[in-house]
Amino acid sequence: MSEPQATPQPDPVVVRTADAEATQAFGERLGGMLRAGDLLVLTGGLGAGKTTFTQGLARGLGVRGPITSPTFVVARVHPSLTDGPELVHVDAYRLGGAAELDDLDLDAELDEAVTVVEWGAGLAESLSETYLTLVLTGDDERRIEIHAVGERWDDVLSALRA
Repeated sequence: MSEPQATPQPDPVVVRTADAEATQAFGERLGGMLRAGDLLVLTGGLGAGKTTFTQGLARGLGVRGPITSPTFVVARVHPSLTDGPELVHVDAYRLGGAAELDDLDLDAELDEAVTVVEWGAGLAESLSETYLTLVLTGDDERRIEIHAVGERWDDVLSALRA
């Protein structure tokens, strides 16, 4: 795995959603902007909406579902129903560290898929030089703080701010 070369962009984007449906709608919007090779690292407590967000993201990508938390299987691959990239959905909650994440060989599929790693902070950032970190807080009403590493995300962040 490579070490990140870029530094986070200084101003995160903050999105507030009123309920689970709005969180999914935001995920769907962002999913429509993603491409193969993109990495998203999701952080937040239990029930903060990481899987709910990923369900919307999957709709935006047009991949096969259902999207459920991969807590017990650790990773699921959702093939595209269109000509877009597949979704690799990972739950790092039960992993003992970066070595166990490395054992999943995610970097082998990284260039061909959109990879979402729940509970991945401090573990998944080394998978790519560019990535988004989304920090979800709240219960029904959520706050999603988006930090970008790398120039790849400049246009995406501009679109989200609009």
